[in-house]
Amino acid sequence: MNTFIPNKLKPGDEVRIIAPMQSMALISSETREIANKRLEDLGLKLSFGKHIEESDEFTSTSVESRIEDLHEAFADKNIKAILTVIGGFNSNQLLRYIDWNLIKNNPKIFCGYSDVTILNNSILSKTGLITYSGPHYSSFGQKLYFDYTLDYFKKCLFEDAPIEVVASSKWSDDAWYKNQEDRNLIDNERFFVINSGDNTEGTIVGGNLNTFNLLQGTEYMPPLESTILFIEDDSETNAKHFDRDLQSLIHQPAFKGVKGLVIGRFQNESNISNDLLTKIIKTKKELNNLPILANVDFGHTDPKITFPIGGTVEVDTTKDRPSIKILTH
Repeated sequence: MNTFIPNKLKPGDEVRIIAPMQSMALISSETREIANKRLEDLGLKLSFGKHIEESDEFTSTSVESRIEDLHEAFADKNIKAILTVIGGFNSNQLLRYIDWNLIKNNPKIFCGYSDVTILNNSILSKTGLITYSGPHYSSFGQKLYFDYTLDYFKKCLFEDAPIEVVASSKWSDDAWYKNQEDRNLIDNERFFVINSGDNTEGTIVGGNLNTFNLLQGTEYMPPLESTILFIEDDSETNAKHFDRDLQSLIHQPAFKGVKGLVIGRFQNESNISNDLLTKIIKTKKELNNLPILANVDFGHTDPKITFPIGGTVEVDTTKDRPSIKILTH
């Protein structure tokens, strides 16, 4: 697949906030104030899609409204990047209505995570544009302990140099948006090697696993040839769900082109320990010869890196010195 990288951000650039999943109506005024200031402190100008405050019984809005905001954000030459408000459940409703040529002809940064996995990978598949799994607009409203997330956002979206991913010293899985001052930090166990091996290089695809799997068998599924899968799951996932979701992906004929797995940190509610995750991996013979690294800072815990869907990465799963280096982004 021929891919291309959008222009990096610089101070003075305008960023459009849109809600292709759930509505801005979910976001508190405190979170908005903190997010606006943090993004403006980066020198960015903010504008907002006209329909993002609409909210229905699904805390979302119509396909027509969401498509209009998406198309307007890509069509506007003044907009240099697009951030999603928050995740959700229904971005796959949009796929039949997206003007892929509009996106291809107006490339720009597009960033979010969770349900945004659908759009990240579909955009890559249909246009070749590299997009980004990273913080939502709402994520920027986290008052405390946001430095690591902000640092990797800047490294990926403002700079060109390769990025050495270093594990965070602490992480959290608390409902920070309910009480910004009541935080519970957990010591990080660093990267966890499940299958060791030498340096492996490939194209990043993936994101939230159960969301990514919704693309199976569709025209929107990206090629898996020479890829390294970055996968994670949220608090609604337990070991049984993760096992069958991973097995479903392995059953795809193109899975034989996958060169490695990088697994994001699980939320506490998932109750997936390193031992249990290892047991899941070791039951799948297709994974025996793949380098596999887990407990990486992305997914539904904080902090999180920003990484390029469609970019290239080098992963070393040597037991005593595991490493991740994002080469193109």
